[in-house]
Order: sequence, then structure tokens, then C-alpha cells
Amino acid sequence: MNTLTTTPLAPLLERLFAQADETSPMDLPAAAALTPEDLARLMRSKTHYVDFYGQMKDMPLAVSRETGVLLYMLARGAKVRTIVEFGTSFGISTLHLAAALRDNGGGRLITSEFEPSKVARARDNLTAGGLIDLVEIREGDALQTLAVDLPETIDLVLLDGAKALYPEILDLLESRLRPGALIVADNADYAPDYLARVRSPAAGYLSTPFAEDVELSMRLG
Repeated sequence: MNTLTTTPLAPLLERLFAQADETSPMDLPAAAALTPEDLARLMRSKTHYVDFYGQMKDMPLAVSRETGVLLYMLARGAKVRTIVEFGTSFGISTLHLAAALRDNGGGRLITSEFEPSKVARARDNLTAGGLIDLVEIREGDALQTLAVDLPETIDLVLLDGAKALYPEILDLLESRLRPGALIVADNADYAPDYLARVRSPAAGYLSTPFAEDVELSMRLG
């Protein structure tokens, strides 16, 4: 069984990626005016990200096609049953992860998104993909929504929300990560504190950069 490459999910993802290709955060005047240094400072800020991401409520901010396939392969290959995602956006990454859960025989995916319009779009996409029954979308600040009612053990985590919050989100989840649990952090270069932590075996992780913009880490136990 391969949910990812069959109907209804495959054509849905193709359409969503095509739409994502037609948009860019740099299309927004406020973003286009930023220098690379300004953008890096903004992405690393723990106080200004709400306004920044709020301006991008109509942007998919999707993972790449390659990262989507990677997520499916990791979740499927490790036979994961419990997933936590930080940053739902339109649900493209969520669809890949939920497809792996379906093909693994089921499971639970908890994802958090603070922009209400994106929650609605993600729910519609997950429904269209036939995967909504596997996913719980929590609307609001992830520092609150991911602080309660988590699975006893977590098999895989995707970090793809505000980069400055990656260490804080990891704090919320760390005690529940099973030995061997995988963590995928998109655009982790904007989260140097997070990278320093997961790249330290003394902190209990094994980690490596993967492709151009992904950090893949494993909880050692």
C-alpha cells in the first residue's frame, strides 16, 4: 500500500505544490525590503515572529517536494505511530506524514498552527486527501497547544514553525521522545541554539545536516 503516490493524495499534492511554486514570501513588500541580515535577525527573534508570520497567512510556506518525500520515507521506514508537528501551514508536510501513518496501519499526528485561516485550509486539504481521521490540528500558540495531552511516547517530530522557538518546542517534547525517535527541523540554520543542542551527543542526540535546509536528528535515549 502506498498512499503517497495514489489517488486522491498524489494529485492533491501535485496541485498544492504547483500553487506553492507560484508564491513566495518575497512577493510581499515587507519581506522584499529585508536584507539577508535583516531576515536572519527576524527569523531568530523570539518576539517579532507573530507579526512576521501573520503577514504570510496566505503563503503556503511549504516544505520542498524532496523534504516531503523524505518525511514519508522516514516515518514509513521507522514504522512510526506517533508524530508531533510544529507549524501546519496549509498541511503539505502533514499530508506526507499522515500518509505514512496510514500505510503503517494507523497512528496519531498532532500538529499546531496559530493562524486560523491556515488551520481551515489544512483541515480541508487533509479531508480531501482522506487523512483527516489521523490528524489532530491544534490552533494557537504551540508553546501552549503542545504543552498538554501529548502521547506517552513520540516517534517523530517535525519542526517547521517559527525557527526561534525550536529549542522551546523541543523542551516540551523531549521527555516523551523514545530512544531512536527522529526529529526533522526545516530551515534550522535560522535556529543556531537548536543546532548546537542537537549536534551535541552529550545532550543526547545524533544529528546531521540533510540536503540544503534540513537538520535530521535522532534521540539517543
